[in-house]
Amino acid sequence: MRSTLIGIGINLVLAAAKATAGIVGHSYALVADAIESMSDVVTSLIVWFGLRLSAKPPDKVHPFGHGRAEPMAGLVVAFSLGVAAVLIAVQSVTEIRTPHHAPAAFTLAVLVGVILVKETLFRFVFKVGVDVGSTAVKGDAWHHRSDAITSAAAFVGITVALVGGKGWESADDWAALVAAFIIALNAVNIGRPALMELSDAVLDPSVEQQIRDEAIKVDGVVALHHCRVRKAGFDYFVELDVIVDGDMPVREAHAIAHRVQEAIRAAMPSVAYVLAHIEPPKV
Repeated sequence: MRSTLIGIGINLVLAAAKATAGIVGHSYALVADAIESMSDVVTSLIVWFGLRLSAKPPDKVHPFGHGRAEPMAGLVVAFSLGVAAVLIAVQSVTEIRTPHHAPAAFTLAVLVGVILVKETLFRFVFKVGVDVGSTAVKGDAWHHRSDAITSAAAFVGITVALVGGKGWESADDWAALVAAFIIALNAVNIGRPALMELSDAVLDPSVEQQIRDEAIKVDGVVALHHCRVRKAGFDYFVELDVIVDGDMPVREAHAIAHRVQEAIRAAMPSVAYVLAHIEPPKV
């Protein structure tokens, strides 16, 4: 949540700077960049609220917690990116068809600063997203990367317009159009994992393997059968078939199930719940 608030503050400053430079310097690519930054602010707020909600403990209405709020926020982020891409693309086409002045040279310096700031912010926020296993935070990080990409495209477009001279004024509008395509692509890349998480798809096979590795170490476990893992926000929920000696007393088998649960949760703090189903060996 802290990394998201940092991103919001920086985006507000950058959006104002880019919008001002774009209007004064006759660069729609910079204005489009400012629009993208403002969309970042809105979606970052959505991510922030989603993270706050997903961190709430389970209650009577939501016995498995509120973790689904986190990928839902990621899905909203992807949708908003798609909308921003369409709006920028439509306005870019309009600008390409409308004669206008070439961009001012000072806009290049603004873009260099934006690229450096946004790429640094992407690396910081993405690392946080990976560390906490958050789809929404990683999606928010890609917002910053897409902003850096649109700024780089604008830099190229403005450079072409300035070097090309008369007749090349629309080069930065073409750059904004290319940037819109890149933003739309990022929307798909962000939306897909969020949608998969909401539909209980397998996201990371290594998580299941680690669960199996921990469970098989427990004394009394003969083998393992099915292992089902689903992710909800920051937490994993596990259903595991544990095979034990078929002649073992129920109390002893029950104790083994508890030891399996404890071993997995001790080794993997992100696992919130383990259902260990005891089975006898197949005859």
